[in-house]
Amino acid sequence: MQRMKLHGMASAFRESLSCTFAESMTPDNFVAWLLSNEWDYRINATIERLIRQAGFRYKAFPEDIDYTLGRNLDRNQMERLATVDFVRNGQNLFLTGSSGTGKSFIATALGYQACRAGIKTMYASSAKLMGHLKLAKAKGTIEAELKKIERCQLLILDDLFLVPVDQKERAILLEIIEDRHNQKSITITSQLPVTSWYEAIGEPTVADAILDRIVHTAHQIELTGESVRKIMGNRK
Repeated sequence: MQRMKLHGMASAFRESLSCTFAESMTPDNFVAWLLSNEWDYRINATIERLIRQAGFRYKAFPEDIDYTLGRNLDRNQMERLATVDFVRNGQNLFLTGSSGTGKSFIATALGYQACRAGIKTMYASSAKLMGHLKLAKAKGTIEAELKKIERCQLLILDDLFLVPVDQKERAILLEIIEDRHNQKSITITSQLPVTSWYEAIGEPTVADAILDRIVHTAHQIELTGESVRKIMGNRK
């Protein structure tokens, strides 16, 4: 079993040798139990791999989201988003609000949920990703890097437009969004409200092209209130 990489089955078989419960099973039930353990092992291994490859900064899960903080977060909307149907349907999600209101945490929690559902996900700090892609463009490897992004069903761009994008970043952002339009999902967190994104992009023609492709299929959450870190610190 180990040499055939049936690790879940091998673990279950070892467990059966150390106790007597397997003696009460019929041969068919025993084989079904071994196969069930192998299936669970493979599913869990896939989820762990997707989470590792996603590049999250920290762990976050939908069940950890606090709805008592008074920040304009609708629980019913979040529970619908947590089904990750919006990802399967190639729809987008915008999370806006001032620093510390929990945008990144919520985006990460939905990213973890997508990984649990077997969806290939990529989390990226927008500034770091743009810097990396500009360097790849200079090296002539940007097409390979964009293909890696394109293969992800969910792309999370954290803190987009924290600083206005430059000419090279505009072109790269447009290419990413063009590749994903109506096919794959983007979650964007930003301190700027959506109404200010046009100015942050800068070039009117490119801004029109980018926003036209992402806004119409987007769920929007605008968080309000004080910093979550400050609130939690006061509670202590």
